[in-house]
Amino acid sequence: MAVTYEQLKQWVLDLPGGAEVMVAEWGHPTLRVNGKMFASGSPDSPSCTVKASKDEQEQLLATQPDVYAFAAYVGRFGWVRVDLAKVDPDELHELVVEAWRRTAPKKLVRQFDEAR
Repeated sequence: MAVTYEQLKQWVLDLPGGAEVMVAEWGHPTLRVNGKMFASGSPDSPSCTVKASKDEQEQLLATQPDVYAFAAYVGRFGWVRVDLAKVDPDELHELVVEAWRRTAPKKLVRQFDEAR
């Protein structure tokens, strides 16, 4: 089952402090928490990029090279490019939440965990 950019964006907006911010110079929106980017994509793109740890990146690329790839420009920091047509929605949702956790202020993460 494919994931759409709209689904990805909604997952981010459902997270505390999650926001979509357009970057005109890049020509596409970014997904952020408190002004810090942790994912990006666009409605007309078949892929998105998500912040991951270097260990997660290595594992995703090794186990699912048809779904995940080294992200352009930011891959050296652990980011992955995700093929939205091939990714498992639950897996991508979990990756997005973990990217948010890595980026969000500890107070927001604590509030999120307490609300669950």
